[in-house]
Amino acid sequence: MLSLPLPVLAGLILTPLLISAGQILFKLTSARVGDVGTASLIAIMFDPYLIAAFAIYGIGTVVWVYVLRSVPLIVAYPFMALSFCAVPLLAWGLLGETLSFRYAFGATLIVAGLIVINS
Repeated sequence: MLSLPLPVLAGLILTPLLISAGQILFKLTSARVGDVGTASLIAIMFDPYLIAAFAIYGIGTVVWVYVLRSVPLIVAYPFMALSFCAVPLLAWGLLGETLSFRYAFGATLIVAGLIVINS
């Protein structure tokens, strides 16, 4: 299995989780957006959810750059697939969206793939 310092491993896991949180905030922003128009576009730029999403993406980017200092991209990048597991889980838990058996099976395959890649 992958042997990395704890802060680097934490960064590998934290980055896709931050990206996933940003996606939930984007979805919450979209629910507050009216018809597309100049006033709507100006209003969305100051939406607190959108601003928070950008801030979280920014933090995620800084963490990712820190991780890439000590891990080859070919090792680090597969961890981004965790967002494909986390976003639907967060959407289910926070937004009440529905999960299916197919999702659970696919998420299991993603995690298994990460284990295989890093073994």
